[in-house]
Amino acid sequence: MSEFNKSHKDKVFDGKILKTEDFKFDSTVANVFDDMVNRSVPFYGEMQRMMAEQAADYAKIGTDVYDLGCATGTTLIGINTAVDKSIRFIGLDDSPKMLEKCRKKLTKAKFKRPFELRTVDLNKAVDISNASVVILCLTLQFVRPIYRERLLNNIYKGLNKGGALILIEKILAEDATSNRDFIKYYYNHKRRNQYSEMEISQKREALENILIPYKLSENMTLLEKTGFDHCEVFFKWYNFSGLIAVKGV
Repeated sequence: MSEFNKSHKDKVFDGKILKTEDFKFDSTVANVFDDMVNRSVPFYGEMQRMMAEQAADYAKIGTDVYDLGCATGTTLIGINTAVDKSIRFIGLDDSPKMLEKCRKKLTKAKFKRPFELRTVDLNKAVDISNASVVILCLTLQFVRPIYRERLLNNIYKGLNKGGALILIEKILAEDATSNRDFIKYYYNHKRRNQYSEMEISQKREALENILIPYKLSENMTLLEKTGFDHCEVFFKWYNFSGLIAVKGV
């Protein structure tokens, strides 16, 4: 293991926390986020590849590609070589520390295309315009439910005709028994990636009030209500799903 990986291994919940606070995307999380998400999210690398593949079919010259909740920039870097180099990328996140990490990663990746990084709270009004692709990768689940429809409406209005929204979410199963099973399988996945019972338990408590998943059917209904002409599931693993929604021409 390299020194970089040693110093950036996720140990945020590796120690008894007397009073669990709500999860925050602060400097502590930003420094270990890449390790955290790769160990916590099943097939995360494949999700990134699939998003880039689909973005390549919808990103148009003269438009912008948005990543809402861009975190440390993994998705922006992943789709960088898939679309025309003249297309501007716009990354939005409400955590300045995550955006700071993102900018450093883009610099290290020798990012040449035009891009902007903006500190934006997605629970508030979001300015989106001239977009051919908008990405919400494990982001909508952190937006308060009362504001999700407004955010999706803003995205829909900001997308050009024929544009696409790529949405990846942690979800609830359609029935309670399957939901319990899927959560069990998910925690087994985390154990296989060397997370301890304490880490799993304490992170679950920290996320309880801020990560609020919907059912797959609820997300699809919300997208259809927003006005998207076509919505398709492109990825599914127990309690994770990927959707692509296309605005009509």
